[in-house]
Amino acid sequence: MNLLSTAEMAAPTIGWASLTPVLIVLGGAVIGVLVEAFAPQRLRRSIGIGLSLLTTLLAAAAIALRWRDVVAAPSSLGEYIEDPLTLASQFILACVGFLALLVIADRTQVGDGAFAGQPSDRPGSGDEELTLRRGYQRSEVFPLVLFSLGGMMVFPAADSLITLFVALEVMSLPLYILTATARRRRQLSQEAALKYFLLGAFASAFLLMGSALLFGYSGSLKISEVATALPTTNGMDWLVVSGVFLVVVGLLFKIGAAPFHAWTPDVYTGAPTPITGFMAAGVKVAAFGALLRFYQTVAAQLEWDLIGVLAVVALLTMVVGTFAGIVQDDVKRMLAYSSIAHAGFILIGVLSVHKGSAGAVLFYVLAYGLATVGAFAVATLVRSRDAEGATGGEVGTLERWAGLGKRSPFVAGAMLLFLLSFAGIPLTAGFIGKFLVFADGFAGGLGWLVVVALVCSAVTAFYYFRLVRLMFFTEPAERTVVVRSEGFTAVAVGVCALGTIVLGVFPNPVLSLLNQVVVLLP
Repeated sequence: MNLLSTAEMAAPTIGWASLTPVLIVLGGAVIGVLVEAFAPQRLRRSIGIGLSLLTTLLAAAAIALRWRDVVAAPSSLGEYIEDPLTLASQFILACVGFLALLVIADRTQVGDGAFAGQPSDRPGSGDEELTLRRGYQRSEVFPLVLFSLGGMMVFPAADSLITLFVALEVMSLPLYILTATARRRRQLSQEAALKYFLLGAFASAFLLMGSALLFGYSGSLKISEVATALPTTNGMDWLVVSGVFLVVVGLLFKIGAAPFHAWTPDVYTGAPTPITGFMAAGVKVAAFGALLRFYQTVAAQLEWDLIGVLAVVALLTMVVGTFAGIVQDDVKRMLAYSSIAHAGFILIGVLSVHKGSAGAVLFYVLAYGLATVGAFAVATLVRSRDAEGATGGEVGTLERWAGLGKRSPFVAGAMLLFLLSFAGIPLTAGFIGKFLVFADGFAGGLGWLVVVALVCSAVTAFYYFRLVRLMFFTEPAERTVVVRSEGFTAVAVGVCALGTIVLGVFPNPVLSLLNQVVVLLP
């Protein structure tokens, strides 16, 4: 009988301090499920709101406390890397999650939120009528958002292709469910969820196939070990290039890059608007964080094989998002195509592989996340009104936003600020983000792509200012009203607007922190 050595019997060392932010979020999600199971029905919503908001704040505080130590000494915990890229991405995600949860939790003065009373009810059925009559409201949305946020936080930290895949699924599966829970236009919401699920399965398949090819090439599923094997392994170039490309394609699906963008407009339109804001901002932060790590660690070593194809992807993404957005007459679809165009702009920073480019990309997604959560929060407040004065669902058509500046100056002014940030107008966070990314693009030899981005950015400003003209220079539309709510959305909009201005006027404190962002290389 062979006796185990002392080293083999020793318990593994676990970096609990490094894992604390993720454990807080996932722990909060688990407690939220228990609240749904055991708390009295009348208390579930209020407990869920308080628990979810407290969870994101505690996670942000834990990340802030780790920053100085991690900048001084980044570390690897096996399949989890704690470096400045991980912490910066996680802090942005915690902030986005907190703001999005405020919008998700809000209800109007008539007590209706964005979510169906019981999403399992068939639209138009007697069960749904009974749910509405009794005012029954499920609140599983809060733990589902926290589970998705937990997956997002692991995504940019993964040093294993298996961990990357698991984080992808933990991030995505709750979003598939949440997309199908809209209170109104339920069938459109369920159709959007099905499309998101099917195309998300394709993204997972690409990621898994690429991981299998890279394992066949390097004999390892760790990203750092794959990177180490690249300069030392001869032959099988087609295998590693194909594997890296397929993994990148799986990540490009999540950021909505063309030609992998087809799900974005339909899902953004069909999902409950607060979930659309959370999804649009959070998934981009997480996916770009993971793409930065994988590209700078592995794919950059194959730059001459991949840069042409990926530059075409960035070009196509900008062009599709820009010119398809011009013809949209629905606010949510317009913002969806805007998000596609922004994905193309951010890809320039990823492909530049220039010193400090990771910090520039993170600043851009921070600015984009604030404006996105704020814009979709505003969209939840603009509602229809029938001839009898009853408040209906959200107003999507652009013409129905006419005269909003006269009807509600605060709401219209906030939307104007977010659109200015999207357009990259000076004194907004969006301008600083675009300046940083485009400057890195020039420094990285992608000047021609930056020129195309500048042209596309100018064109996107056209459809942003079309909405501005309707809001401030036309007469108010009939049967459109800005509803009052419990106040959570107003807080979220105010914080997003303040953050957009502060980051645009005084970006240096944040930039000095993000300039310390580096990717831990093997």
